[in-house]
Amino acid sequence: MGGESPPRRIRADAERSTARILEAAEAVFAEDAAASLERIADAAGLARVTVHRRFASRTALLDALAEQLSQRYLLGLAEAQVETAPPLVALHRLTEIVFDLKLGHRFAVQLSAALTPAVLDGLDLLFARLRDAGAITAADPAWCRQVYLALLHEVYDLPTGSPTLTSAGAGGEVEAKVNLLVRTAVGALGGSSDAAGVSLDS
Repeated sequence: MGGESPPRRIRADAERSTARILEAAEAVFAEDAAASLERIADAAGLARVTVHRRFASRTALLDALAEQLSQRYLLGLAEAQVETAPPLVALHRLTEIVFDLKLGHRFAVQLSAALTPAVLDGLDLLFARLRDAGAITAADPAWCRQVYLALLHEVYDLPTGSPTLTSAGAGGEVEAKVNLLVRTAVGALGGSSDAAGVSLDS
């Protein structure tokens, strides 16, 4: 007989419900970080008992949001080819991916738990490769990563029309922010922003 078996169908239904809850939680928490699980249930269009069955507490839901974003960070590191691509190209591509994630996960990106050891190791590897390639001179990859993440938040929050963005070069707002972040980070870490621009465009 065709169709899914009952256990498989139940698992699929549970996965869909979980995805709806996480999507609703991201949207609701972005507007009100103190929102209740009941409000999340209403936004997801699910019974409140369903949300409580999937996530026993608010903490459990926050942990799930952080884990989901962590997995997407790891996919981004893989897509940017931080282990094999020319390191400046990888840095530029990773920055594009992270900005996309920040747009879609305005709440979850604030959760430090999303930056798991595996994510931090991937970033540190990229900055070690940048150092070994002579693109930067800062010796400690962990320090480089901290500088990059701090600059990332500052650049992302720049208002539309900021003179700082206008000076970052042609292109749309996101492209200007990506270029500004890469050049600023490379310069702050002892590299040449001009060299970064040449490498990225080649």
